[in-house]
Parts: sequence; structure tokens; C-alpha cells
Amino acid sequence: MIKKLDILVLRSFIGPFIATFFLTLFVLILQFFWLWIDDFVGKGIDVFTMLRLVLYLSATLVPLALPLAILLSSIMTFGNLGETFELVAIKSAGIGLLRFMFPLLITALLLSGLAFSFNNYVIPVANLKMKTLHYDLVNKKPAFDLKEGVFYTTIPDYAIKVSKKEKDSILHNVIIYESSTGPQDNIVAAEKGIMRISADKRFLEFTLLNGWRYEERGNRYGNNTDFIRLGFKEYKKVLDLSSLALTRTNDSAYKDRYEMLSTRQLGKNIDSLQRTLTKFQERDRHELQSYLEFSKYLDTGWINVKAPPVKKGAKFIDLLPDSSKLSPADKTLTVVKPSVLEQSISFANSIKATIEGPSWDYESKRKDLRMHLMVWHEKFTMSIAVLVLFLIGAPLGSIVRKGGIGTPVVFAVVFFVIFFLLNNFGKKFVKEDVLQPAAGMWLATIVLVPLGLFLIYKALHDSQLFNKEYYFRFFRAVRKLIARKKALKEQPLVS
Repeated sequence: MIKKLDILVLRSFIGPFIATFFLTLFVLILQFFWLWIDDFVGKGIDVFTMLRLVLYLSATLVPLALPLAILLSSIMTFGNLGETFELVAIKSAGIGLLRFMFPLLITALLLSGLAFSFNNYVIPVANLKMKTLHYDLVNKKPAFDLKEGVFYTTIPDYAIKVSKKEKDSILHNVIIYESSTGPQDNIVAAEKGIMRISADKRFLEFTLLNGWRYEERGNRYGNNTDFIRLGFKEYKKVLDLSSLALTRTNDSAYKDRYEMLSTRQLGKNIDSLQRTLTKFQERDRHELQSYLEFSKYLDTGWINVKAPPVKKGAKFIDLLPDSSKLSPADKTLTVVKPSVLEQSISFANSIKATIEGPSWDYESKRKDLRMHLMVWHEKFTMSIAVLVLFLIGAPLGSIVRKGGIGTPVVFAVVFFVIFFLLNNFGKKFVKEDVLQPAAGMWLATIVLVPLGLFLIYKALHDSQLFNKEYYFRFFRAVRKLIARKKALKEQPLVS
């Protein structure tokens, strides 16, 4: 049964949570555009396409914005209640902190489950749409922007230059180079011209006045060519702008990447990759069987024969006995030894060549398996992070007892940076094969859960952990103790 106290806590939490969530999401979106703004400027991207990009980007950033929002809002909620002494009044009524946290704990659990569903079903689609659209926008050619005194070469097979531009797209001293298969490029030069773009923005029309058109016909590598010069009072040149339009890539181009898969699809791919790696090992064992003959006798009995000791730094020729003391049979054996050594080196090189080929494919499959496992674990860790950061934020707010957006933001940023760095370090360690995917992706959770339990323990015992007056009194007592000991040392001894 929901009581008035639970309603009070929930009302105090909902407002800061919604505000901080959208504020955090906005900041993360700005960070993305800060990194990629150079790839979007000057390409004439329409507003609808940019809104679609922002929508897909917002969906991909929700798993990161949600834990930060729950951390900041929980600190603000309990900090506001502590600052207005409502928390003290509730504790004096015999209601413990854990009971007071219970409604928000249930809310955090629900948000954690919602975050997992979002990560599993929405994020793969958003990543797919985002990746495709982002690729198209980055590779889109710049919009048509003709500048004075500079050759414009973005349109394929054309180079355009004007000396001056006036209003109403009136141009002066227009030069248009057109690449051709003939001996020379075609050239159109005019004293004046008018430039217009068609209504559907597919064609660029030049109406040129008082100029010449130069063309050379014939074989590029032959001597029989014709040079044609054509003067005109008015000449119309139409250029196709379809190459500047946004080319849409099919979503199927990226649908099999690990970022675009749900947990069920990732599980199938992981099983398939593990079976493939097992087949790699069996195939290598079979291919090396012909070189490693001794493997046939691994299960048979053998005699342990120790070789004579070899001096450090001795060469193979030094190990051979004096030929004057050898019998004919020993001399034959001495000649055979270098041949055995050469054959061993040849076998080793053959084994190396046999292993090197499949090893590249094997390492590629292992890396692909690590990335699949990393994304599979990430769907759970980013969901659990909502609950973990709440366990840090709630007791932290009751200890700090400061509301607003000042002190809570400082503490929230500090703990979120710790979470963010640990999460990124874990990812990097997994990608570089330093840690196993499970250990790397759960690194932040393993570190922060004990910290959250420690803060809960301190909050239950009304700790002065973040009270500056407590530390001021502590250091003042220490200074007095030091001064007293110093005074005792300076007192003269009484005989």
C-alpha cells in the first residue's frame, strides 16, 4: 500500500529526474556534433534529415544518459530533503533510511528493467539507422558553392571558375572546363553569364553571353585531330547535380554487425563463432599431423635417454669428435648429422608456413567473438548501472544534505566520471585481449557496488563524511594537540 511518505519521495524525485535526463541527453548530443560538425557543414543537409539524425543519436545515447540522470536526481532529491530538515523529521518519527529509500529503490529497479528492454530492442535498430545515415552524411559531397576566383571541381568531369559574382546570380568572366575522351578537355569561356538551379535542384543551368567554345576532336594518341572553335552570343550549358544529392545506403549493409543485434541474435552468433574456433583447432591438429610424426607414439612406452652435457656457447662443429679417432661407421654418422639438422629446419619452416595462414583468420574470429561477448555483457551492465548509481546517489544525498544543482552536480560528475572511465577501460581491455569480456564489462559494477554499500552504511549511521565543519573541528583538535606537545618540549626541566 502506497503511503503519503512514498508519494512525497516520488514527487520530489520525478521532477529532477526528467529535467536531468533531458539535460544530460542534450549535453551528450552536443558532444557528438562537436566532434563531427566539420563533416556536416557546407553540405546543404535539410532540416528533416538533421532531425532524423538527432532522433537516432538520442536513442543511442539513452543508455549513457539514464545512469547519470538517476545519480544526479537521487542526490538532489535526498539533498533537498536533508537541507530542509524533512529527512531529520522523518528519522525522528522512527522511519529508517532504507524504508525511506524503498519507493525510489523500486523505481530504480523498474528503470533498470526498462533500460534493458530499451538496450535489447531499440538500441540495435537505432544503431543501424544511425550508422547508415551518419555514413551517408559524411560521404555526401558539399553543396554547390561557387566562389570568386576559385575553381569549383566537386561536380564530376567539370571545373568552373568565375572572376566576379553579382546579385541574381550574374557572373563575369566564366570559364568551364569539361573533361572528355578527346585529345584535350573542352573549354567554354564567356564574358558574362546567368546561373540558375532548377526547381527540383537536379540541374545547374548556365546562360552564357558573348563567348567561345573550344573543342578538339580525334584520337588522343593519333595525329589526325580537328580543332573546333565556336563563337556565340548566347549559349546554354546544363550540368547534372545528381552526384551532389544525398545517396541513401541500404540498412542491410550493416545489419549483421554486433552493435545491431539483440541478446538472442548475439547468443546465436557467439555459439557459431565458438564452434568455428573449435574447428580451427581440429583442422590445425590434422594438418600438423604429417609433420609431427612423434605424436603417433605419445601413448607408447619410451626410454629416457639423456644427452651428454653441452658447454655454454659451443657450436655444432665443436660437438663433433676428432676425425682421426673415428671409425668408418662413426665418420658416416658425423656426415649425417648436418643433414638431419637441415631437415629439421626445413620441417620447422613448413610447420610455420602451415600455421601462419590460418592464424590470421583465427585471430580475426577470436576478436569478433570478443566483440560479440562485449556487446552482450554491455546490455546487462548498462542496465544494472542504473541501480548501482542509485545506490550511490541516494545515501550520498542524505549525507551531503545539499539541494539545488550546485553541490549535487559536483558529486554526480565525480562519480559518473569514475563509472565512465572504468567502463571505457574495461572495453579497451577487452578489445586488446587483456581481460576476458565478462571481467572487463563488469569492472565498473564490481568497483562501484562496494562503494555504494559503504555510503549506505555511513548514511544509516548519520556519518559526517562530507561535512566540512566536522573536518574543521578535527583538524583544529589536531593542531591543539601538536601545539600542546610542542609547548611541553620547550619547557625547561626543573632540577
